[in-house]
Order: sequence, then structure tokens, then C-alpha cells
Amino acid sequence: MQTHTALAFLVMTLLAVFTAYAKEGPDQYPYGAENWMAGAFPPPGTYFLNYFGYYSGQLRDGSGNKVNLGGTTPSVDAVFDALRVVHSTKYKFLGGNLGMHFIAPFVSQSMDLGGSKSRAGIGDFIGGPVLAWHGKDWHFATGLDIALPVGTYDKNDPRRCIGAHYYSFEPIAAFTVMPAKGWETSAKLMYNTKTENTATHYQSGDDFHMDYAVGKHVGSWAIGASGYFLKQVTDDRVAGKAAAAVPGLWTQGRRGQVFAAGPSISYTNKRHMTFVAQWHAEMAVRNRFGGNKLWFKMIIPL
Repeated sequence: MQTHTALAFLVMTLLAVFTAYAKEGPDQYPYGAENWMAGAFPPPGTYFLNYFGYYSGQLRDGSGNKVNLGGTTPSVDAVFDALRVVHSTKYKFLGGNLGMHFIAPFVSQSMDLGGSKSRAGIGDFIGGPVLAWHGKDWHFATGLDIALPVGTYDKNDPRRCIGAHYYSFEPIAAFTVMPAKGWETSAKLMYNTKTENTATHYQSGDDFHMDYAVGKHVGSWAIGASGYFLKQVTDDRVAGKAAAAVPGLWTQGRRGQVFAAGPSISYTNKRHMTFVAQWHAEMAVRNRFGGNKLWFKMIIPL
């Protein structure tokens, strides 16, 4: 009985710490989703994309060390499947093609804070307009993504949060350069601004992040490296003030960062269907979960 009581007390203590101080909710954008031909918005038509993967990570503090709370390192495991529809039109503005996209993610998540709990449900929706230009050996696209807080959320238990419970606005710029001999460099750059979480009055800071891919095309195949980088540039805020430091957990303002890299391979068949497999190992992690992500991506013209 004493063992069960102690465990229950530890879990409740960890939940109190996370509910009061943690960065609000999971990430809305699936970092690393865009890689090969990231700046090449497709020709006029409608396309279906599916991003399926697995993520496993442990919480890191402001110095990059694993957090130790009562002998436990908080951890998360998640299987995700994000469904995306892209529509490119024939209409032009400033010489570029107009388009739009919409993403609906589904997540099955297990989080351990000294006591584990699992939940499955929808994540926050993301969508917005796109404007794209194309050259002989380059592509460029810009747009504005808006994240809608429709995902499953529980303000009293972060282990049951799949959505973030705030809106975010994200201007984007993406490019692909692929000169002769089949070498490609692609990147998608984004700046994310979030509204306050009205359930907790906590506002996560702005961040800059990017997805990238570098590699070589050989026939229908592309082989190289891909990944992502995130750097939070403003403080998390509680009731209008910079979030306070928590020794051994978060630094003042709780600014997060992460860099991820790993191998990536792409194949496009004669029907212009593209399949991508990649693995991302996260490094230089601060004030957030860090671990490994395994991806499978599929693009189908409709």
C-alpha cells in the first residue's frame, strides 16, 4: 500500500509540474515532413500525401541533459499518420501559380511521467494558401500556414494532449535547386507565432524552423540526407511574463531547440507516385523532448 501511495504521489507531483510549467501541448507541425523537392509545388491538379511514422523521445533540460524527476525521465512514444491534400491551380499572381493545402493528423501517443498513460485522437489541423514559381533548374514557393486547435486536449493531464489548444500563424518560404548532374538542395523555412492557450494562460514563444534535404538523383531514385532544425527566438510567457526557470528542468523563458539529421531515400514510379523513407536522429536538444523519428511518405496525383 505504501509503494502504491508513493507512486501515486510521484505521478501527481510530475503532472503538477508539467501542467504549470511545460511548453503547452505537442508540436503542431510535423518537423521533417518536407524534404525532396520541398520548393517544387506541383503542376496544376490535386494530390494526396500521406506521412506515416513513429517517434520516441525523452525530455531534455536547458543544458541538453536528460531530465530526472523523482528518478524518472519523462518520455513519449507516438505513432502518427498525417493526411494532406494539395491543390494547385492554373491561376497566376505575380507570375506564380496559386494553390492551397490542408493537413489532418492522427496520433496514438503514450507518455510516461512516472506513470504512463496513452491516448489516440486527431491533432490540430493545418492549412493555407501557396504561391509558387518554377525555373529551369530551380523552384520557389511561399505561403501562410494557419494551425487550428481542434486536436484532443486535456489541460489537467499533458499525457492526454494531442492538440496544443492554441492557434498559430506561420509564413513559409521553400526552395529547390537542382542543376545538372542530378544534385538537389531543398529547404522549407518557417517562422511560427502562437496565440495564448486560453485554458492555461500560457503562451509559447515564437520559433524559426526549417526542413531540408540534400542528395543525388539517379534515374527514378534519390539518395541523400534530410532533417530539420528548430530554434525558439522568444520566451514562453505566463500571464504576460517570461516563464520562470525550474532547476534541473527548464531555463528562464524555456526556449527550445533541436537539430535532426539522417538518411533519406526517394523513389518515383512511372505514374508519378513518389515514396520516401527516412530516419531522423535529434541532437542539440534543449527544453523539449529529443529522440528518433522514422518516416514513410507517399505522394499520389489524383
